[in-house]
Amino acid sequence: MGTERPEVDHEREQVAPADAAPELVETPERADDAVELDDSRLLTDGGHDEPMPGVPDIGRGGEGGDDCGCGNSCGCGGRSRPDGDGPQGVAPDGGATPTNVDERGNLRDLEFTEPAEGESQDVYDTPADRRVQRPGEEDLALDTPSYEIRSRMNDIETPDEKTWFMELDEAVIDADRCIQCGTCVASCPSDSIGIGDDGLPELVEMCTGCSLCWDFCPRGGLRYERQWTITGGDDNVKGAGDPITEFSAKVEEEWREGAQDGGLVTSVLIHLLEAGEIDGALVATESDDDPWKAEAFLATTPEECIDNAGSVYNQTMALGNLNLAQWEHKLDVPIEEASLALVGTPCEIEGIRALEDFEWEYGSQEAGVRAIDYRIALMCTKNFNYERLMGEQLVEQRGIDLDDVGKMDVLDGKMLVYDRDGDLIVDEDVEQFHDAALKGCDECADFTGYCADLTVGSVGSSDQYSSVIVRTEQGLDAWNLTKADLDYHDLEDRSAIGGLQSWDKKRAFESLERPFDPDAPRFVDYTDHAEHYGTEVNPHDRGH
Repeated sequence: MGTERPEVDHEREQVAPADAAPELVETPERADDAVELDDSRLLTDGGHDEPMPGVPDIGRGGEGGDDCGCGNSCGCGGRSRPDGDGPQGVAPDGGATPTNVDERGNLRDLEFTEPAEGESQDVYDTPADRRVQRPGEEDLALDTPSYEIRSRMNDIETPDEKTWFMELDEAVIDADRCIQCGTCVASCPSDSIGIGDDGLPELVEMCTGCSLCWDFCPRGGLRYERQWTITGGDDNVKGAGDPITEFSAKVEEEWREGAQDGGLVTSVLIHLLEAGEIDGALVATESDDDPWKAEAFLATTPEECIDNAGSVYNQTMALGNLNLAQWEHKLDVPIEEASLALVGTPCEIEGIRALEDFEWEYGSQEAGVRAIDYRIALMCTKNFNYERLMGEQLVEQRGIDLDDVGKMDVLDGKMLVYDRDGDLIVDEDVEQFHDAALKGCDECADFTGYCADLTVGSVGSSDQYSSVIVRTEQGLDAWNLTKADLDYHDLEDRSAIGGLQSWDKKRAFESLERPFDPDAPRFVDYTDHAEHYGTEVNPHDRGH
C-alpha cells in the first residue's frame, strides 16, 4: 500500500544545486519569489547579478586578493583561469579538473612503471614474510606468533593476575623443563594449545590469557607436593606414603610373557573392562612409524590391552589426548557417559587429579577429564626424550637396530634392553643415558605416584612380580576385581620402595629452584616462579 503524493506546483518549484546543504536552500513564500534559471546561467558566472543561494561568489575578487573568494578552501589557490574569468582548475560543479590534462582537456605525456613479474608488489616497509614489530627490533619469522602485536593493539599492560601461554613457553618449554604430560593441553578451555611434531606443547590458536595452562603445569604453576596432601593426606609426604595395602603379584596367564614384570596393570584393566566398570583405558602404544616411540591409545577390549602390554620409555602427552571425539568410534556409549582408566607417570596423575578438583570447562578435553574414574601410576624416576634415547644413545652410539629390540626395562639403576629372542643386548647404568632424560624429571619427588588409586612397578618385588600399592578405595575396588586371578602375597621389600622414594626426593630438592613446601598454596604465581628461576616476566611484550 503506497502513500499518496501531493500535487506539485511546478511554478513554485525551485531548482537547487544537488550538493547544496539543505539548510542553505530557501523555499520562496510566493510564486513571484522563485528564481528562473536557464542552462546558460549555470555554465557562467556572468549571467546574474547576485550569487546563487549557498554558492560562493566566484570571479569577483574577495578579500585578500582571492579570485574566487573561497579562502583557498576549494583548492584553487587563488589562481585565475587563463581568460581571467574564474579560478583555474575549478569545474562548474565545484570539483577540480584532473591534474593529468591541460586547460583544454588534452591528455598530458605520462610515464608508466612496468609491473614486476613473478612477485608481489612491495607496498610496505616490512617484507611480506615478516611480522610487524617495534622499529629497530630483529625481524621475527612467521612460524612464531608474536604476542607483542597484542600489546601494541590494545596498548595496555597485562594485568598481574593474567598468565599467558608465552609465560609457560618461556619458563618450561623453551627452558627444556617440559615433562610432556599434556596437562596444559587438557586444561585449555579455548583449545589453543596443541602438540607439535617434536612432542611438545605449542600454540595453535590465539591465547586468551586464562592462566590455566600455567596453573596446572607440574613444572610451572602447580605445586605438585601440595596436590599430594590434597589427594591423599599428610601421610603422602613421608616415605612411600601411607597406602591401604601393598602386594607383590603376577599374572598366571600365558600372555604375561609380553608384559612388563608381573603384568599387573594389564590384568587390572582387563578385569575392569569385563566387569563393565570402564569403557576403555588410555594407555601407551608403539607407533606404527617409529619403533619404540610411545603414542596415546584408547584400549577398549581385553585383546587391545594385551597387545599393548609392556613399557615404552618416553611420554605420550597422555592428558593432551583426552579429546574423546577422536576415540568416539571405539566407544559403545555416548562420550558424556564414558568411564575410563588412565595409566600414566606420577606427573600425569598429579595433573589429572588437579584438573578434576575444579568445575571449570576444559574445551574439547572436558568430557575426557570427567571420564577418568581409575588412575594407575607407574613407578618412575625419570623419563626420556625419544630422539635422544633411541636415535642418539641406542642407534648412533651403540649400534642397536630398533627393529631387533623386544623389550626395555629400567631396573635396579640399570638400563636393560633385550632382543626379540630375550637375549640381553644392553646392560648399563641408567646414568649413562642421562643426556637422553627429560630435564624436568630431575625436579620430581614423586617416584611412587602419591595421587594415584593404584601404583605399580618392579621395585620391592622379586623377578617376574610387580609391586602393587593400593592407595584409595577406588584402587581397592580394582584390586578386589583382579586378585582372584593373580599369584600374590604381601609386598616383599617395602624398604626398597621407601629408599628409592627418598633418593628421588633428595635429587628433586637439589634440582628445584623454588622451595619444596607441601603446606603452601597449590598454585605458584608466575612472578614468584620467575623470581626463583630467573625467568623473564611478560615475554609476550617483546615478541617471542
